[in-house]
Order: sequence, then structure tokens, then C-alpha cells
Amino acid sequence: MVRNIVVLGGNSHPELVESVCGILGLPACSRILTKFSSGESRCEIQDSVRGKDVYIIQTGFGGNGSRLNDHFMDLCIMISACKTGSARRVTAVLPLFPYSRQPDLPYNKAGAPLYKAPTPNGENGKKEYTFDSVPPTPGPGVPKTSGLTNSSDIANQMIKNALTNGSSKKQYTTHDYENLSIVNGFQAKPGYKQWVAQAGTLVANLLTCAGCDHVITMDLHDPQVQGFFDVPVDNLYGQPLLKRYIQQHIPNWKDAVIISPDAGGAKRATAIADSLGMEFALIHKERRPTKITDRQNASMMLVGNVTDRVCILLDDIADTGNTITRAAKLLKKEGATTIYSLLTHGVFSGDAISRVKASAIDKLVVTNSVPQDEHKKQLGSKLDVLDISPIFAEAIRRVHHGESISVLFNYE
Repeated sequence: MVRNIVVLGGNSHPELVESVCGILGLPACSRILTKFSSGESRCEIQDSVRGKDVYIIQTGFGGNGSRLNDHFMDLCIMISACKTGSARRVTAVLPLFPYSRQPDLPYNKAGAPLYKAPTPNGENGKKEYTFDSVPPTPGPGVPKTSGLTNSSDIANQMIKNALTNGSSKKQYTTHDYENLSIVNGFQAKPGYKQWVAQAGTLVANLLTCAGCDHVITMDLHDPQVQGFFDVPVDNLYGQPLLKRYIQQHIPNWKDAVIISPDAGGAKRATAIADSLGMEFALIHKERRPTKITDRQNASMMLVGNVTDRVCILLDDIADTGNTITRAAKLLKKEGATTIYSLLTHGVFSGDAISRVKASAIDKLVVTNSVPQDEHKKQLGSKLDVLDISPIFAEAIRRVHHGESISVLFNYE
């Protein structure tokens, strides 16, 4: 029994809240968390939190993404309610951190933000994305445009007419905003660029301003998120669970090959491969095309040998399932016998479940950092779910008693 502690659960994952409270040997805090008919959240803490450590469990998942923002707003309101109720310390426990997949960059790799063309110009009437930036800041004699509402062709023609003054020969000047260059059909447009939203710092600021004193999460997709906070952030690892599954449930696992589906997860996969003494291979994505439609169909190359071997795909999160299913298809093509896919966060939004069903993956293993009941019903025996509640319960106990939690960071 842990004393002087309150575990408060949100609506995103009640099963995990109940499991953590059962391990800690205490009941969940009584609260009212509903919505008014207008859609506004209503939160009422019915137990006393004065002078106590409050741990609010709310994962970044909303049932196919439909209520993610509602759950995050509920979390901020619960944090504020506890601080108003004189709680000594409020810790946000987020098994899946919301908005962690959006890098905190002002523009894309090509140096220009993405925007959607205003008129259908793709196949089947679908709108295509481009890497063209918004029209540059108008120079002397250059008429203003209405920004993103104008198509790139109209903006280009207006700037061209203004720079040439009606003549067919371009007049280059020393002003950067007046000189245009076209290389392989891509037109560089200098001037002010519209910056995309910085979701990482925004989410961190919202939590800290609401009164959050500490954050506990698991397997951040972008570790840079920890630097957005002015309060401590503990990023737990789900790899020990995956490692134990490999040893206990995969026959002849020492002869299998650990595969990273992209270069970003290579460090994560090699850590497990080295600790188990297994071979490692990497799938490299070629992302040279400048159009997003081309980038989605970028070629994938396997670095390593998987012929007549059992392959274990390791990744931190599966949202649409496009990466792991394409990787499994490539491994089958290269001669893999059985393919396991081990993930920490199985979001599976959109048509991801149908994509996984039709894929070459023989066994899919995820943790219950997000609710998996519906996914289990659809995938059946193809899906195995690992319980992470003991990890978070031990983290909460150690933080509450002021003990070190570095033991939870070890792969062993």
C-alpha cells in the first residue's frame, strides 16, 4: 500500500488506470469527467488531493484519433483542478505522448512549407501536395497576392509579369526577391516563408502552464520533446518487454535477424540485437523525389541477408502501418520465412488494420500503451498485447518515494 498518493485516470485508457492502481494497492481517485452538451469538458475531483502527490494517467490516443484533442484538453483541466485543490505535486503519466511525431521544425527539408493546391489537379480529382512555398514578399512594383488561396501558377505569372515589365527578357537585379531561378521544374522563391506550427513546444507549454510538475512517458518518437519542458521528463523504455517476448515466444530466436524498418530506429534495434547477440539488418528508404506523392512511393532497400531466416521488425510506433507492411513485403521478397513485428505503440489509425491483415506479417506484437481491445477483435490471434502497467506502477512508486528509476532504463 502506497500512502499519501492519488492516482487519477482520464477517459482515454481506463483499463490501464485500473491495472496500475491494482499493482499499487490503492483505489483510483473518484472524479467526474464528462462533457456538456456544448462540447465543453467538465471535471470535478471528488477526493481530497491537498498536500498529496497526484499522478494523472492519460494516453495520447482517442479511438482512431477522433478524440485525441479532447483527451489532451481533459488532461490540462485535470492538472489545473489538482493544483487548485492544493496538490503538492502533479505528474502527468502519458504512455503515448501526444504530438510527439511532429518534429518541431519551421519548414520542411526542402526549405519551404507544404501547402495544398486550391483546385483538384491530381488523379481522380484528388489534390496534390507540392514543395512550392508561398509567394515571396512583394518588391517594388510587385502586386500583393492573397497568399495560400492563389495557385502557384497564378503567383508565378504575376511575379513574372512584374519583373519583366511586359518584355520577354528577364531583368535581373541585385535584389534577392526579384531574381527567380528554375531548376528541373522547381522554382525557388526567396522571401519570407510561412512557418508551420511548432506543436512540440506548444504541447509542453500547455502542460507546464496548467501546472504539471513532472512528466512520465514511454518511447518518445522524437527524444527532442524532452528538451521542450522546463520540468523533469522521464522517458521509459518498452524494449525490455519486447526483448523478453523474443526470448520466450520466438522459436530458435538466436538464429533470427533483428530488422529496423528505417534508419531512425536503427539505434533502438541494434541495442536489442547487441544485448541478445543476434544479427542486425537495416531497411533504407530512398527519399530523393521532391514531391510528396513520389516520396510515399520511395524505394526501399535491404542492407543485410535474410534469406531463409526468421525476421523480427522492431519499431516504436505504428500509425497507418505503411512502413512496417512495406518492410514486411520487402523481407518476404528477399526470402524471409517468418516475420514478427514488435512495436511499442500500436495506434493503427485509418485503414491500418486492413493493411496489416493483408500484409506479410505473421505475428504482430504491441504494448497496451493505447487501448487494443478493438484491434484484438479484428486481428485475432495475429495480435499479441504486452502489459506495461507494471513498468508505470513501479515508476510511480519510485518517484513518489524519491528512489532512482534508472533501473527502468536498462535493457537488461
